[in-house]
Amino acid sequence: MPPEESHRIEVHLDRLLAERGMTLSELAGRVGVTVANLSILKNGRAKAIRFSTLSAVCRELGCQPGDLLTYGDP
Repeated sequence: MPPEESHRIEVHLDRLLAERGMTLSELAGRVGVTVANLSILKNGRAKAIRFSTLSAVCRELGCQPGDLLTYGDP
């Protein structure tokens, strides 16, 4: 198995948005990124995230990076 398939970073954006009663569009506007880019992150298809984007998402959601991203074995 290739190294990139031997682990999985899970994104909990759906849960955090639901808990806060916020839409993806609203978060995108607050963070200053496109809905399409946040959707890629939300659906686990992102290959990377800028620290500035991660910081802004966490700021707007009132969470820590570990609340948004977790590491899980396959």
